[in-house]
Amino acid sequence: MRLRYTATAACGALALTAVLAAPAFAAEGDFGYRFVGPNGKPQSAVLHDPDSGVCVTLPEVADPGASEPAFAPHNGTDAWALVFTGPDCSGDSWKLRPHGRPASDRLKLRSVVFLGEGED
Repeated sequence: MRLRYTATAACGALALTAVLAAPAFAAEGDFGYRFVGPNGKPQSAVLHDPDSGVCVTLPEVADPGASEPAFAPHNGTDAWALVFTGPDCSGDSWKLRPHGRPASDRLKLRSVVFLGEGED
């Protein structure tokens, strides 16, 4: 009986170790967007192979009091992207498909999170 409990505990510890050691999923590809720079002219930026499940506030437009939101996002990654109108993944949101077409200039955003496998 004691051997069975020891074996069960060992299997449980091994399974927990395997889960904790699993690599984090990252979206592969580029997520691009445009924003108005300090000089008043449109500029472009890219997030390359972003981690999934992590909210990314776009640094160029993080402060709503100091900048206009970014616009025209293009999800060229292999993961669904959920874009938000506010920083820290707040406000209204829209889902962009993997390897989709560039969105319109009318789609405004300040943050984005990439959905890992099974989260779409």
